[in-house]
Amino acid sequence: MKKLSIIIPAYNEQNTIKKIIRRINDVDLTSLDVKKEIVVVDDGSKDETPQILKNIKGIKVYSHKKNSGKGRAIRTGIKHATGDIILIQDADLEYNPKEYPLLIKPILRNKTGVVYGSRYLSSLQRKKNLGFLKKVHDGQYFLGYIGSRVLTLIANLLYGIHITDEATGYKVFRREVIKNINLKCEGFEFCPEVTAKIAKKGYKILEVPISYRPRKYEEGKKINWKHGIEAILVLVKYRFFK
Repeated sequence: MKKLSIIIPAYNEQNTIKKIIRRINDVDLTSLDVKKEIVVVDDGSKDETPQILKNIKGIKVYSHKKNSGKGRAIRTGIKHATGDIILIQDADLEYNPKEYPLLIKPILRNKTGVVYGSRYLSSLQRKKNLGFLKKVHDGQYFLGYIGSRVLTLIANLLYGIHITDEATGYKVFRREVIKNINLKCEGFEFCPEVTAKIAKKGYKILEVPISYRPRKYEEGKKINWKHGIEAILVLVKYRFFK
């Protein structure tokens, strides 16, 4: 039986952390002969997240004394993950754990060592993406939407890859692939750094369509346009340097 390690970086997620873990536990992977390991990294939360995690059984929790950034939290999670497959799961409910079978099947079938869940492969999801632009924070979401598309274009041009969603939160790796990547990220630059280094090592990135419900800014959405600029710089940096 294979093991799937689900890494959840969490910072001030008291409103969603129990829900996302419940949704993960509800996913049955026994038909694929896969068991789950949930690894939560509390990145110095100042709300009730640490207390909530203490009362949840069946998970592994690692804590940073101070907030160090999403990238550092993911690196801590990867260090302690023991699964054959490693999946990154945000704690904010934007991505649906019910899609785990779709995300891990290509790796289980030895088609690839890296899978990205794309928010743009499904025509239905593309329509929903456009619908999100009409909501309360349409300006911010529009910048995020455009930023994601631009990042993907730049990644494709710089690294000769052919993907549709570089900034996706659902990134899945065969254990030996991600353990062989020397990550240095601290914050939100995990995505462009891992994409750059995966591409430079010649690993094939296979995409599968996923659903997506963006968190509202009132709900605590953390990423902004500055992170987009940072991501572009990271993609350029690792194209020419290690």
